[in-house]
Amino acid sequence: MDTTEEGGALSRGRFASRSVRVGLIGTSWWSRFAFALPLAAHPRADVAAVCGRDVDRTRAFADEFGIRDVFHDPYELIAEADLDAVVVALPDDLHHPVTVAAIDRGLHVLCEKPLASTETQAREMRDRAVAAGVVHMVMFTYRWMPYYRYVCDLMRDGFIGACHHAELRFVMAHGRQPAYGWRFDAARASGVLGDLGSHLIDLARWLVGDVSGVASRLGVVVQRPGADGGRLEPANDSASLLLDFVGGASGLLHASAVSHLGERAFVQEVRLYGSDGTLEVDVVMGGERAGCTIRGARGAGGVLEVLPVPEAYWGGVDPSQPFTILDVHSAGARAFVDAVLGIGPASPDFTDGYEVQRVVDAALHGAASGLWVRL
Repeated sequence: MDTTEEGGALSRGRFASRSVRVGLIGTSWWSRFAFALPLAAHPRADVAAVCGRDVDRTRAFADEFGIRDVFHDPYELIAEADLDAVVVALPDDLHHPVTVAAIDRGLHVLCEKPLASTETQAREMRDRAVAAGVVHMVMFTYRWMPYYRYVCDLMRDGFIGACHHAELRFVMAHGRQPAYGWRFDAARASGVLGDLGSHLIDLARWLVGDVSGVASRLGVVVQRPGADGGRLEPANDSASLLLDFVGGASGLLHASAVSHLGERAFVQEVRLYGSDGTLEVDVVMGGERAGCTIRGARGAGGVLEVLPVPEAYWGGVDPSQPFTILDVHSAGARAFVDAVLGIGPASPDFTDGYEVQRVVDAALHGAASGLWVRL
């Protein structure tokens, strides 16, 4: 990871007179929302190439953002486009081979989460990126949300003392329909565990610490056809994990893609219980109750009070539109470009992605065996 003072100085010198040329691999709605739009708004980013399977869709994507070079094979983009960096926004099973190809080309890489399909793949990606000296980051989106940054600072400042127990929940409804989706195909992904669960695992590590043990139950609620209408080996659409943390805390994580949420897009809940206090976070996206509420209590008999997120964390962003952070702050893809420029940290990085993948693998093994898995 090129984050040393010397590496930052070299990056600043290399890009003193030009922008960072980025290749975007993937043309989904998320690629547009989380990568193309934020990069287009960054004054030092040049989205120079895009890759997508669908010819018409990729051309329309390129035209919308004024992207010069269009590819339909990610390896051709990596080999032929004149780039400094790539964003890998592909299905999970393609993260490892495409990222390794980019690293071997000497390109900086921002990879979607989860980093890989297995712990072994994630370790290789981390080790190769470090050896190559390229900037490497993982898109754990919620690291940049102001409410979680504030909670993280409260934890670092000892608001709850030593954490004894943590509960994290992330539920959506996008998996309720009985249609094929690669996220629920065990040959391509690890289900909601790798999708929403990887966010929870990353937040748990960030807020509490490294995980030392996992037990899990992974469920399949909705029966789906395969990609060709045939048989599907299903990946989970509901996941529950029990965690032990290195520091002695215990944890409970739940992720679901099949929750009936009415008009709400998603719900997140975080509970952090410690020796000296408690923090509660409730996030609702969509609907009349949309927003985030943080409550905290300290000391014996302390009253649970609302803790407004200070304006400094929002930096002018409307709290009712928290994802705007990705378009205007050094967050997500914009933070990645800043790291390449040598003016910001490369975090979360492939080490974080690897540690999350270790927990995902342990949960998969634990669900199959019915046993606790020690990391």
